[in-house]
This record gives sequence, structure tokens and C-alpha cells, in this order.
Amino acid sequence: MPARRIRAGAGVLLGIATLLAREPLVVVAGVVVDADRVLAARRAAPSAHAGGWEFPGGKVEPGEEEDAALVRELREELGITVRVGERVGPDVDLGGSAVLRCRVATVRSGTPTPQAGDHDRIRWLKGEELTEVDWLPADLAVLPDVRALLAATATAAENRAERAHDDRPDNAG
Repeated sequence: MPARRIRAGAGVLLGIATLLAREPLVVVAGVVVDADRVLAARRAAPSAHAGGWEFPGGKVEPGEEEDAALVRELREELGITVRVGERVGPDVDLGGSAVLRCRVATVRSGTPTPQAGDHDRIRWLKGEELTEVDWLPADLAVLPDVRALLAATATAAENRAERAHDDRPDNAG
């Protein structure tokens, strides 16, 4: 009888180890940047999230690359085609075995418009406006990183403008 208990215990341990070894469910979100602003989308569904603001995106399907999932989700939800860039912030624990991963995205074509019923409103926000909407908790966790991204983008744009001004012929010394 003791051997039977040991085998059953080993099976349970193997099952737990298998669950722990699984990759997390990844939800990708697009930090859609346009110059010094970022796109926020207000959830319409599900009811638990309705009215909360987020960076739009969705679940990565089995076998799908994260970048491809983000392109697909933003096309489905907002009718835009994007170029996916670098990560923004760390993984955010969504509970269970799910994580949120944010990536910079820039619009290549289309105008962001809620499409699939997931969102009922969108809004472009500058860095100082990020606190004007009620963010969902997971997205709230990456706001410091988004604010830093927008500040760096603004600084880079200012530097480019200064160099362009300095290169003009009427500024030659």
C-alpha cells in the first residue's frame, strides 16, 4: 500500500511541475505613440472592465508570435496597421499564469476607430494628461514607463528640430 501512495504522490508532483513549466498566457498591449502623445482606449466589454482605460491589445494565440498578435489585435480592435517597436516596462502580472507585455507601436495606415465592440472611445493623451483617465490596474502599472517614453520622444524631437535649425544656410557663421 505505501508504494501506491508514493506513485500517486509522484503523479501529482509531475502534474504540478508540468503546470508550473507552462509558458504564461501573454496579453500584448500597444503603446501607440504619435509624436508626444499616446493612444488610450476605453473598454466597453467585458462588464468587469467597462469604463476603464487601457493600452489596446489582446491575447497571443497558441503558436502566434507576440508582434503578430499585436498587429492582429490593433487591426481588429481599431482598424489600424502598426509597426511594432521595443518593449515598454516589465511584464505585469494579471493573475493566474497571465502577464501583460506592452510594446511601442506606430500607426502605418488607418485612423484609430473602435471596431470590434471591445472599446467605445479612444483618446490621444500627452504625458501630462495620462492621469486624466481611469486606467485599468494592469495598464496603470506601466504608466511611469510610458511617461518616460513620451519624455524621451519629446526630447529627441526637440534635438532633431534644433539640428535642423542649426543646419539651415541662414544660420551659417
